[in-house]
Amino acid sequence: MSSKTDEALGYEQARDELIDVVRRLEAGGTTLEESLALWERGEELAKVCRRWLEGARARLNAALAEEEEQADRGGAEAAE
Repeated sequence: MSSKTDEALGYEQARDELIDVVRRLEAGGTTLEESLALWERGEELAKVCRRWLEGARARLNAALAEEEEQADRGGAEAAE
């Protein structure tokens, strides 16, 4: 799968594929070349998941900061 296609993967899709890759690696029975290809695919999928999680964290932080800012403004307005 290309990097461009990876960008279109949702978190759950990437996570599920990563779980499958890990299971296949843990089960063994693959050639060295197949194992390396699975490992590389797993690394790419982990990056996709990490980007999704980092994006979600940034959105949560922004929402919390906005909520805090609104609370601060509300408190300042009430004091006036």
